[in-house]
Amino acid sequence: MASTHTPAHPAGPAAGTQLLDPPGPDGTESLGTDDFAPEAEANRHRMPRQTRGASPLLGVTAVAATLGATGFASATPAAAPAVEAADEAPVTLAADPGLALAARIQQQADSQRTAAEESARLQAAQEAEAKAATKEADAKRAADEAERAKAAALTLPVKDYNLSAHYGQSARYWAHLHTGLDFAADTGTPVYAVGQGTITSAGWSGAYGYRIVETLPDGTEIWYCHLSSIIKGSGAVGSGQQIGKVGATGNVTGPHLHLEVRPGGGAPVDPETWLQQRGLTP
Repeated sequence: MASTHTPAHPAGPAAGTQLLDPPGPDGTESLGTDDFAPEAEANRHRMPRQTRGASPLLGVTAVAATLGATGFASATPAAAPAVEAADEAPVTLAADPGLALAARIQQQADSQRTAAEESARLQAAQEAEAKAATKEADAKRAADEAERAKAAALTLPVKDYNLSAHYGQSARYWAHLHTGLDFAADTGTPVYAVGQGTITSAGWSGAYGYRIVETLPDGTEIWYCHLSSIIKGSGAVGSGQQIGKVGATGNVTGPHLHLEVRPGGGAPVDPETWLQQRGLTP
């Protein structure tokens, strides 16, 4: 029987090469007439097929790699920053416990030092005030003592004199016993205050002539009589201050100072004894 197979045309495609048919309208490859040839014939005339299932995946992977290299990741919207609430205070990191403790210790030390300095200042001020008060008290005490000493200091009423009559004597020209001590001196001889005191009376006094009455701090009265003149008629006087002059006024036989001492302003006592008791010898 004669063969009906037509041999391959010499001018046709190269032996063993088979062109693929274009894909059909639905994207699948259309089948040619040779697809229905026996398997051996198909293997001889067609190119090996590739697995189509991997192609789309490979394409997507390539595209992803390309976009990733050109900023695909940046194309993804970034997460929006957290919005802090208006009434929410910023979060502060916790301080170092060691530093906080050191700060508290330093603050306590500063407070203690300030308190100590204030206490020392107050103590110094109190000590200064106490010293000032003590000094003032000492000065006042010294002044008072000086004043008392000055008040206690007595002096004789006449410096150049002779005693011409003593206390308690009697004579025909005295109506009573002699009530004082007579210092005979020339007229005009200075008469001094026996002690510190106040002149409470000065002027004419009958038989006593011109008289000055001085009252001492303890109330004792000193009478200076028969004066020729009065120099200090009132006010305070110091011991030894001149208050008058010797004279012969009143009931006298010659110029002299008649001195009387009357404790508390009462009855007279012996002036000579009174002066001696105070360290003075007429």
